[in-house]
Amino acid sequence: MPATPAWPPRSTPRLYIDGEIAPGATVALDPAQARYLVAVMRRGEGDPVRLFDDRTGEYLARIARADARKGSVVVEQRLAPREDVPDLWLCASPIQRDNFALVAEKACELGVRRFVPVAMRRSVVRKVNPERLQRRMVEAAEQCGRTALPELAETRDLAALLDAWPQGRTLFFADELGGVPAPRAFAAAPGPAALLVGPEGGFDDAEREAIRALPSARPVALGPRILRAETAAIAATALWMATCGDWHAETQA
Repeated sequence: MPATPAWPPRSTPRLYIDGEIAPGATVALDPAQARYLVAVMRRGEGDPVRLFDDRTGEYLARIARADARKGSVVVEQRLAPREDVPDLWLCASPIQRDNFALVAEKACELGVRRFVPVAMRRSVVRKVNPERLQRRMVEAAEQCGRTALPELAETRDLAALLDAWPQGRTLFFADELGGVPAPRAFAAAPGPAALLVGPEGGFDDAEREAIRALPSARPVALGPRILRAETAAIAATALWMATCGDWHAETQA
């Protein structure tokens, strides 16, 4: 007998809903979502849509009103609960806006729990656009099947971040002057963690001294090559996930 096709199909569009979802609810779509479903994806009334709310999980819904300006869907059932997220923060200096948005996007794809912009002395960019960063993370989650988004924290300066650092959370900082190879450092300190990545010009001497004075800080090295700030943030996150996070084979057994 032929195999029963998966339902809903893998090609079903996914949308993030900013509000708790429940079976039986009618959800109004914003104009961009409605236009995406009707004009871009060519979906009509009765077609399935996946929804997730970053609170309770992912749901199957059907289009009730196919209008490119004011659509709506009716929620049928929950498909999966909200995923568990590894307890990793990514603390990164703002950099040129497209590259920083890329870091936020990849933080979502890789499974970061909290994304913290940190202003430092050599940060060329002093302000970030939180709406733009949030939008990039939502788009990444929609495309990658994620049911959780990183918490986007307000921008903090480095001194304030260090002053309020919580006990019990290891701070691994990517020090261009060297440190313990990252995989070895991560494996030696499992548990709640954060990665700190500096700006294009790196940490200055005073910042490095202040970071090293934090009892939970651990300098790490990210290999033999000099990495751009955005590459360092993404590479460090991937290494931590493979060593301590949910990429680790033991967590998937």
